[in-house]
Amino acid sequence: MHLAGKVVVVTGGANGIGRALCRRFAKDNPRGLVVADLDAAGAETVARETGGIAVAADVSVEADIAGIVERAATAYGSIDLFCSNAGISIAGGEEVADADWNRILGINVKAHIFAARAVLPGMLARGEGYLLQTVSAAGLLTQIGSAPYSVTKHAALGFAEWLSTTYGDRGIRVSCLCPQGVRTNMLLDPKRNRESFLVEGSLSPEEVAECVVAGLREERFLILPHPEVAEYFRRKASDYDRWLRGMRRLQAKVFGTG
Repeated sequence: MHLAGKVVVVTGGANGIGRALCRRFAKDNPRGLVVADLDAAGAETVARETGGIAVAADVSVEADIAGIVERAATAYGSIDLFCSNAGISIAGGEEVADADWNRILGINVKAHIFAARAVLPGMLARGEGYLLQTVSAAGLLTQIGSAPYSVTKHAALGFAEWLSTTYGDRGIRVSCLCPQGVRTNMLLDPKRNRESFLVEGSLSPEEVAECVVAGLREERFLILPHPEVAEYFRRKASDYDRWLRGMRRLQAKVFGTG
């Protein structure tokens, strides 16, 4: 996919990877750009920078996703690329409160489902459309210290695989963005210093956005800004038990229990 003349929606567009995507996409002269975020003021700022429009939305609410699509259609017409980028992380394991599990499931998983429900009918009728989902390398591997993040990112990857399998021969293209460390608030928040091992080798959001544009041009299912993730994924598939032992060693190192 080339972005010139296309209508693009980016959720989580006010900060981090989403903001970088909006700025990078704008350079390729899309016909329309919708910046959606719970942070209405931030979305307005990015929209002004990029010549797009801002929509305040909570992606865990299906009516808000429908509102994004309606606003885009009113302003520009049919959506060509919907980027489900918004996401959160919650530390902890099985003990995490139900309210927090429900919150992260809503944003990291159900938002992708709501987006597909909203845009697929029109895309299928036209015989073309593109869904980009920000999943994270955690969806291919796991996330040390965060069961909710690992579980929801695995689920998001599974849904993307299903979409591609089910609709790929009907003109629907799907890509999953799966970076490791990216220098956003999620990684650099000092309250989350147990995950600081990801800072080494981390990329800027702008570097990730460049990888996304290249991946969209090639229409690759997996967009891996950190190419080493592909090797880790191969090792996991080839010898799962050995990979798990390695992850336990990494966990011990990160948490200082080794």
